[in-house]
Amino acid sequence: MREKLWSRGFLVAVAVGFCISCVFYMLITIMALYAAQEFDAGDAAAGLASSAFVIGAVGARLVAGAASDRFGRRRVLRIALVVFTLAAVAYFAADSLGTLIAVRVVHGMSFGTAHTSISAIAQSLIPASRRAEGTGYFGASSTLATAVGPFIAVLLLSDHGGPGLFVTAVAGGLLALLGALVLGSRQQPEPPTQRATARRRSLHLAALLEPRAVPISLFAATTGIAYSGVLAYLNSYAEELDLSAAAAVFFAVYGVVVLALRLPIGRFQDSRGDNPVLYPAIAALAASLALLAVARTPAMLLLAAGLLGLGWGTVLSAGQAIAVASAPIQNVGKVIATYFVLLDTAVGLGPIVLGLLAGATDFATMYAVLAGLTVVSAVVYHYAHGRRSAPALRQARPAQGEPVLPRRLRRRAGPQESSRP
Repeated sequence: MREKLWSRGFLVAVAVGFCISCVFYMLITIMALYAAQEFDAGDAAAGLASSAFVIGAVGARLVAGAASDRFGRRRVLRIALVVFTLAAVAYFAADSLGTLIAVRVVHGMSFGTAHTSISAIAQSLIPASRRAEGTGYFGASSTLATAVGPFIAVLLLSDHGGPGLFVTAVAGGLLALLGALVLGSRQQPEPPTQRATARRRSLHLAALLEPRAVPISLFAATTGIAYSGVLAYLNSYAEELDLSAAAAVFFAVYGVVVLALRLPIGRFQDSRGDNPVLYPAIAALAASLALLAVARTPAMLLLAAGLLGLGWGTVLSAGQAIAVASAPIQNVGKVIATYFVLLDTAVGLGPIVLGLLAGATDFATMYAVLAGLTVVSAVVYHYAHGRRSAPALRQARPAQGEPVLPRRLRRRAGPQESSRP
């Protein structure tokens, strides 16, 4: 009998993740334009006003995982969401470019902390036997936000300007905070032995990141550079090709494909292993970028969007499931932090290098280079995880204190029951 995935707590965690991600994508879509219009910021300063959020988020993730494991994930989540909501209110008081950038950094720090904590909570609620499926569904909340957030931004900016966006950001923070309070009242507290162990590890090792999650996180970061080229430069490229209308629905197509594939791909990864999912996903991502390099019609652009959903959408959630399985569940906060610190850094810094490349050549060449980089990422995956990935059903991790049997003995013993705390 399959273990239950859709618990009340997991549903609330998905909703909280969606709310904070919506605020992130809504504001990052318009922040550069807002800074230019309100404070007469130049291109570099306007870009900093937009990217300051990501800078704050990456910095916070360095400590958020260890803090969540040490002090309790729900406690850290609630504190972060209070700051997240207050930072949204602070946009109204930002009367200079410097103040706006400072608010963006604080807002990003609270987002990075909250997202790390809610991701760790969600992972602790997913049965080990359905790890990839549950991770995919939780990741779908962020995927849906990539379409909903920018759509809300476009609607509100034209009719209500910045104040309308900031009111919506405050509302999103309050909804997420309400969900965190509900989550705290309905879930059982973390086992004392697990909390104590997490504290001892944090105090004695002083480790902010999880070393066992670094290899697969480096793979995700490599593919994240490729994705950042789409995120940052697709609209500019589409304008050059006179395909702006198709670009307007590009991420909608991408989001639909990702959401449609979450269920079958997650279940397939849980039952058949990681490699049969990751290698085709890498190939689809490379094909998407190669198609962008030669796109000349709306159909080609939208086909690239669908392949991007199959490729990057799968890599993101499947890689996270692998990262979570790489370490004991009581370290899941640091695992999530490790994964997204490297990934967010790649996505945040990628456009800088890619902008230089596109300036020296053109966008088509840039996408062709990114297609080649994605092919190289298959080698990174092979050495990070692929050569050790068992094709059999994913096994649940043993509970704390249980002996870990060698793989050959686990095969003889048969599948184990989930030992999820």
